[in-house]
Amino acid sequence: MKTTIPAGARKPHMWEALISLFSLVTGIFISIVLYGLDAHIPMLLGVVVASLIALRCGFSWTNIQNGMVRGITAAIPATIILIVVGILIGVWILGGVVPTLVYFGLKTISPAVFLPTTLLICALTSVATGTSWGTTGTVGVALMGIGAGLGFPLPIVAGAVLSGAYFGDKMSPLSDTTNMAPAMVGTDVFTHIKHMSYTTSVSFGLTLIIEILLGLKYSATEGNLERIDAILTTLETQFTLNPVLLLPIFVVMFVSYKKVPAIPGITLGAVAGVICAVGLQGANYETIVSVAMWGYESNTGIEDVDTLLSRGGLNSMMYTIALIFAGMMFGGVMERTNQLKVVAEKILSYAKSTGSLILSTVLTGIMANIVMADQYMAIVMSARSFAPAYRERGLAPENLSRAVEDSATVTANLVPWNAGGAYQFATLGVPTLLYLPFNFFCWLSPLVTILFGYMGWTITPLKKGAPDTAKQQQASAPAE
Repeated sequence: MKTTIPAGARKPHMWEALISLFSLVTGIFISIVLYGLDAHIPMLLGVVVASLIALRCGFSWTNIQNGMVRGITAAIPATIILIVVGILIGVWILGGVVPTLVYFGLKTISPAVFLPTTLLICALTSVATGTSWGTTGTVGVALMGIGAGLGFPLPIVAGAVLSGAYFGDKMSPLSDTTNMAPAMVGTDVFTHIKHMSYTTSVSFGLTLIIEILLGLKYSATEGNLERIDAILTTLETQFTLNPVLLLPIFVVMFVSYKKVPAIPGITLGAVAGVICAVGLQGANYETIVSVAMWGYESNTGIEDVDTLLSRGGLNSMMYTIALIFAGMMFGGVMERTNQLKVVAEKILSYAKSTGSLILSTVLTGIMANIVMADQYMAIVMSARSFAPAYRERGLAPENLSRAVEDSATVTANLVPWNAGGAYQFATLGVPTLLYLPFNFFCWLSPLVTILFGYMGWTITPLKKGAPDTAKQQQASAPAE
C-alpha cells in the first residue's frame, strides 16, 4: 500500500490508529445493537476522531480533506449504480416484470427445493454476467418475493441469494474483482480462477448442503397454500402477466455477458421495464416518472403483496448513498494519513508461517472492508500490503490473489456501512446483520482458505525465475 507522508507530519503510532478504529466500531455497535439507531452519525463521529488523530500527527486539514474527497470519489460509480438499480426495481414492478417472475416462480418451484434452487440460479446468473450486484438487483429481488410467498424468513432467502451471487462475483472471468485481484499480484485470471476453485468448491458445496437441509426444514413447517393462492390471485388481478415480461431480465444478462459496463447495462434493463409498463400495463408518463423517483406503492389490501411490491425508486437509495459516503470519508482519512497502514503492518509482523501469512491476508481484507467501506479498496490494500511477503516466502502470486478474493471480495456485503452491505440491504430489503448468519458462502470462504493455508493444501510454490511481480505492481501503482 503505497502512501506518502507530507512534510511536517509523522507516521501514526499503533495506539493512535486503534483509537480511530475503536471509535468507529464502538459508536456503530452502540447505535445499532443497543439502541436500534442508524449508523450514519456514529460513522461521522468516527471521521471526526480519525481527523483529530491525523491533526495530532501533523497532517494538515488540506491533507485530511483530500482523503475524504478521494474516498467519496471512489464511491461515485457505486452510487450511480445504486440510483439506476433503484429506478430499475420500481419500473420493473410497475411493468409487471417482478410480479410475473414471482407468479410463475410460486407456481413452479417446490418449497422443498426453493433454497438450493435459489442458490444455484443466482450462482449461474452471476457467473454468466460477472456481477453480484446485477444478480441481486434483478433475479434476486424476484426470488425474495417467491420466498416470501412460500413462507420462508426473508433473511434466510437473502442469504441464499447472496451466497449464489458472490460465487459468481469471485469465479466468473467476466467479474471485475476476479480480474482485479490477479492483476494486482501479477498472475493471470485463469490461473487465479483455477486456484480459487479448490477452496471455493468446498465453501460452495457446504453452502449447498446447508441450503438443502434448511429448505427441507422450512418447507415442512412454514408452507401455506392459502397464502400462496391469495398472492397468485392478487397478482393476476393487479397486473397483466405474460412470459414476455421476463425479457428485461434476459436483456440485463445478455448485455452483462457482452461486457457492457454495469451502468449502461442496468439502464437498458430499466428502459426495457418502461416499455413493458407502457405496452402491457398501460402506464402513462406521469406514473412512470413518479415510480422511477419514489418507487412503486402497492395498495391491494393483501399484506404479503403490498410488502413485496412497495419498493424501488431513486429516493429509496438516498439512505444507502449517505451511509456509503460516511463510510468512504472515514476510510479516506484512514488511508491518506497512514493510520490504516500501521495496523496492516502490525498484522503482517505476526505472520511467521504460510498459514499465519494467509490468516493475516484474510484479516487485513476483512479489516479493510470494515474501515475503508469499499470492496475494491480492500482488494487493493490487501494485495499491495502482502505481495512482497508472499514472494519472500517463495509462494506463487495466485496464493495471494485467492486469499484476497476469499476475504476482501466476499465479506464486503457482511459490513452494514460498506458499499456492498449497504447496497444489498437497499436492494433486498433485509438488514445486513439479519442476513449475515445465513450468508453461508461469504463467511465460510475466509474460514476455508485459512484452513487450507494452515494445512498446506493446494499451496503453490513460486516458480524459479519468476518475475518480481511485487516490484512491478508497486511501480504501476497510482501515485498517492
